[in-house]
Amino acid sequence: MDKKIEIFDTTLRDGEQVPGCKLNTSEKIEIALQLELLGVDIIEAGFPVSSPGDFQSVMEIGKALSTPVVCALSRAVKKDIEIAAQALKTARRPRIHTGIGTSDVHIRYKFNSTPEKIMERAVQAVKYAKSFVEEVEFYAEDAGRTDNEFLAHICQEVIKSGASVLNIPDTTGYCLPEEYGEKIRYLKENVDGIHKAVISTHCHNDLGMASANSLAGVINGAQQVECTINGLGERAGNTALEEIVMIFRQHRSLGFYTAIKPELLCPTSWLISECTKMPVQANKAIVGANAFAHSSGIHQDGLIKKRETYEIISPEEVGMKGSSIILTARSGRSALAYRCQKIGYSLSKKHLDTLYPIFLEYADQKKEILDKDLITILKTTNFASLTNLQTHGKQSI
Repeated sequence: MDKKIEIFDTTLRDGEQVPGCKLNTSEKIEIALQLELLGVDIIEAGFPVSSPGDFQSVMEIGKALSTPVVCALSRAVKKDIEIAAQALKTARRPRIHTGIGTSDVHIRYKFNSTPEKIMERAVQAVKYAKSFVEEVEFYAEDAGRTDNEFLAHICQEVIKSGASVLNIPDTTGYCLPEEYGEKIRYLKENVDGIHKAVISTHCHNDLGMASANSLAGVINGAQQVECTINGLGERAGNTALEEIVMIFRQHRSLGFYTAIKPELLCPTSWLISECTKMPVQANKAIVGANAFAHSSGIHQDGLIKKRETYEIISPEEVGMKGSSIILTARSGRSALAYRCQKIGYSLSKKHLDTLYPIFLEYADQKKEILDKDLITILKTTNFASLTNLQTHGKQSI
């Protein structure tokens, strides 16, 4: 039987930490409602102690949402936890997400502390959070560089203290997929009471391996993935929600599924890009403008004959209108004929052979040949009378 993986979206918290990205409360509510529609299981609405605006946003999101768990971040600090609990009072399904750094570098240089004191703070924070809400998630910051034995020990103690979710972040994006997967497997095999808790991945993309690491974590026993739309997040970003979801859908043999509605992935991406003023890079997987665009003649010919030759995902499946055949100097005859047909003109092989060299001359001068350029080329070369093209419908040249 396939196993459901919970999707924890932190676009409104980790995603908003991108320099230059600032969302107001109304924008956050709009995004949260879209994430609910998308099928996200848990929404991390903010870090309430960080500002009055964040506190207000968490409260308003709690009021607005019906289905997802609403999560608020806190440090392992009493005041943080108290304020998070206050902000979550409006939520139907509240969760406090509290934790502390566990790697040697964090313990020594960030906290100027000892493993024993960090352990004590972690346990106290979870117990205190548990006094306010039923669901408490513990994060072991920089778990990716934390000694596995110490990590297992601290996970064991916070489970005893009431944590029902264990977040194992690769905070600096340091781990290799095999290494991160082994870490999750180690916890599954060495933490007493691990069956009482959900293991969650939270991977950063500093070395471009966030999605690969999240996948490795799930394969080795994690049941929740923390991610953001468009991969937004600190520094190089986080695991992109759209990537991990579509990996599961494309590789069904892995036996994982989510509640995400894939046809809403691109509309959600566009909304968040608009609200955050963070453009999506053209070659971004799944949701980028070029994700289903083809300019190589070899690729175009294959795609025209059979879409699956060069597309493993149907663009409509993720909310795109369709594939794009981009005419450039690298395009072949089949792409030229295809695009001419799209604007209403069917070329014979003889005319195509004559037209193609002329098309290449134009294409060498421009990066991309648009429909209006095609009409100009056809007019200039006297292949057709294109007067009132829009009203004449399909023509034969």
